[in-house]
Amino acid sequence: MKIPLSWLKDYVDITLPVEQLAERLTLAGLEVESLTRIGELWDRDKIFVGQILAVTRHPDADRLVLARVAYGAAEPLTVVTGAPNLYPYVGQDLSGGRGPKVAFAIAGARLIDGHSVERKVVTLKAGKIRGVVSQGMVCSEKELDLSDEHEGILILPADAPVGMPLADYLGDIILEFDIKGAFGHLQCVVGIAREIAALTGQTLRHPVPPDYLATPRVPDADFAGIVIRDPDLCLRYSAALIEGVQVGPSPYWMQQRLIRAGMRPINNIVDITNYVMLEIGQPLHAFDYDLLCQRAGGRPTIIMRRAYPGEHLVTLDGVDRELDPDMLMITDTAGTIAVGGVMGGANTEVSDRTSTVLLEAANFDFLSIRRTTQLLKLSSEAGARFGKRVDPELTVAALARAGQLMAELAGGTVRPVYGDVYPNPASEKTITLAPNYVNRLLGIEVPVPEMVRILRALEFGVEEVGRQGGGETSRQGEEGDSLSPCLFVTVPTHRQDVTIPADLVEEIGRVYGYDRMPHTLLQDELPPQRRNLALEGEEKVRDVLVGCGLTEVITYSMIDRRDEARLMRREVPSQEYVTVLNPLSSERAHLRRTLLPGLLNTARANLRFTERVAIFELGRVFYPRPAETLPAELRRVSALLVGPREPVGWQPRDATPLGFFDLKGVVETLLARLELKEAIWERGEHPAMHSGRTARLLVAGREVGHIGELHPLVRVAFDLPSQPVAIMELDLDALLADWGAAAPMTEISNQPPVYEDLAVVVDEAVPAAQVAGLIRQAGGKLLVDLRLFDVYRGGQIPAGKKSLAYSLTFQAVDRTLTDEDTGKLRVRIVGRLARELNATLRA
Repeated sequence: MKIPLSWLKDYVDITLPVEQLAERLTLAGLEVESLTRIGELWDRDKIFVGQILAVTRHPDADRLVLARVAYGAAEPLTVVTGAPNLYPYVGQDLSGGRGPKVAFAIAGARLIDGHSVERKVVTLKAGKIRGVVSQGMVCSEKELDLSDEHEGILILPADAPVGMPLADYLGDIILEFDIKGAFGHLQCVVGIAREIAALTGQTLRHPVPPDYLATPRVPDADFAGIVIRDPDLCLRYSAALIEGVQVGPSPYWMQQRLIRAGMRPINNIVDITNYVMLEIGQPLHAFDYDLLCQRAGGRPTIIMRRAYPGEHLVTLDGVDRELDPDMLMITDTAGTIAVGGVMGGANTEVSDRTSTVLLEAANFDFLSIRRTTQLLKLSSEAGARFGKRVDPELTVAALARAGQLMAELAGGTVRPVYGDVYPNPASEKTITLAPNYVNRLLGIEVPVPEMVRILRALEFGVEEVGRQGGGETSRQGEEGDSLSPCLFVTVPTHRQDVTIPADLVEEIGRVYGYDRMPHTLLQDELPPQRRNLALEGEEKVRDVLVGCGLTEVITYSMIDRRDEARLMRREVPSQEYVTVLNPLSSERAHLRRTLLPGLLNTARANLRFTERVAIFELGRVFYPRPAETLPAELRRVSALLVGPREPVGWQPRDATPLGFFDLKGVVETLLARLELKEAIWERGEHPAMHSGRTARLLVAGREVGHIGELHPLVRVAFDLPSQPVAIMELDLDALLADWGAAAPMTEISNQPPVYEDLAVVVDEAVPAAQVAGLIRQAGGKLLVDLRLFDVYRGGQIPAGKKSLAYSLTFQAVDRTLTDEDTGKLRVRIVGRLARELNATLRA
């Protein structure tokens, strides 16, 4: 949200330098992201408001003219210009102040080069142009760095004071805010001015005419009827009629404010509705009243209802939109005329022919507006504000302010009655607040008068009750006692976020100033520190996988059920999913049961721009529990590798595609870093993985998950390129079940190790892991390391057999092992393998 400082000054006196003001606002929770200075280059002694006294033709150029310009100095100056919007003034009598006001720069002024594509700053110099000395320049918007407009010079309003430095007349500072949270009261100039008034002790000036409440409000006005069929979506609807308007450009000052606030000027009627929305925070919409009457065949009736199935509306942006039955529509008896709270329809928009305007100010359910903007993929300034909760009491105030401006700037006459339907008016909310509760929560002593000042400055009603005795009141606030003063605080309707005493404490604390709170150390005993093994385990897994070169991604928990059907190669019944009651779209209607579809979709999207993807995700999956209200939320970790083994670099690289063994190496590294030693790999089956290229992982006897290469049919279904895609999904809870437990320390031996190799011939079907397990059991404590270094099938090995060669390391803690010691162990190992696996030593 962008707000010009000059606009803020209309409603509150600014007493701080703008940098200090921005810091003070940020500390109070209104983050000022940036300050943009309009006219930063304008030298106060070189660029002025000027007035053209005469325009004559250049004696030696058809497209150039000579302009005589007064700018507050003793003598005017003559400049040469080719601005086409000065041609009509050639030869006219401009005496007596009839000449146009312009932005005038003299020699030495810094300007933007109007003929350069880039933003290039130049210094203006006096010089001859076709034989005539030009002593300055009448400037375009581009040369002043206001816009890219360079076709003509900037014509200022007739009331611009000649001789005033342009920096004082047009200069400004734009504060850009990034306000987090659903705080509708801060989405306007008055809302920010209210905060500044509270922070700096100034008085807030409201722009709304003070007598607007005296105007009659009726549910059935003589110019239009109002019907709210769905009061759960439309909380209030107010309307005003302005007759005899003349549609045209809005004044220059209003256009500048809208532009600087990030909006495009259109015409005076539309600009006024946008101006009032930015000013006080209530979105407005103007209908062409005559078009409404034509549609209705007489006096129109405005109806607020849900859309009918299959209903359509062409919105102001020219798009034909299909409507959802849960969307609120503004309609008349002939059909839809606007999407409530989001955008009006093209069938009743204001045009140059409009002479009577029906002005709408309404209040809508904020969740409904959020849902509608998401479904229609239609963002608007009005929708953004309604989605953050707008004060329902603002509707008539906004009509009064807009009517005042339309009478002044469009020549209209406001009908002295408002149509207003408010089915369920908001009830007054009072919170009892004990000052000692405020001080206990903040940890500092804030004087009671300062609490009262802050709350009243924020427009809370405050009734201060003196010290109580003997429990005179039953409305004591939290932590109050019978001898403490008490504040009865009435919450204004624009503060729908304030519901409990702690909310008021927050308001007092942030306005009083978090920076004024002293830095103190905790004086109490620290509580016992207990490890959060679940969180520590997650972070450890993240660190290891990132260290292996993978990038973490976060995908949606709400998925399209069809993605899992493509993954599993079968239709999964809907009852096996947790279904979202109010999904934003059909693609987000169910909670995921696996992380793999999210990774596959992410890989497909990224492979459009890169040839190598190595990603992982830690997240939760959800399974319904029929006997439980809430589903089971299980932790999973998944990974995906695709592309060349090494990324692009300046050295020659291994372009072999990543595959099963690369991902298996990542998992083995993860197991090693987690110090999980009882891991077993077995042949596995998974519907999403290639048969024969899938392994099942067990840790301490528990199945943890599967890794493998993606099945070709699944790869095609997800539109992935024709190359191996290695994937895994592990049960994080099972993986980390024993992680973090105290591990016995192993004594480090200073005795020399003994290295031996052992090659055995076993049946083809015997897994190498089974052979290694038996060797470890037979070797006992003296076998400190075991590694498979060769698998051989060949002419010297019988058919149906294979040779497995292992490197064995023996070492004792208390002595040097002899050949006799290792010989006995070798015999025991070979005997164990022969008995249980029918293994033989390879010759």
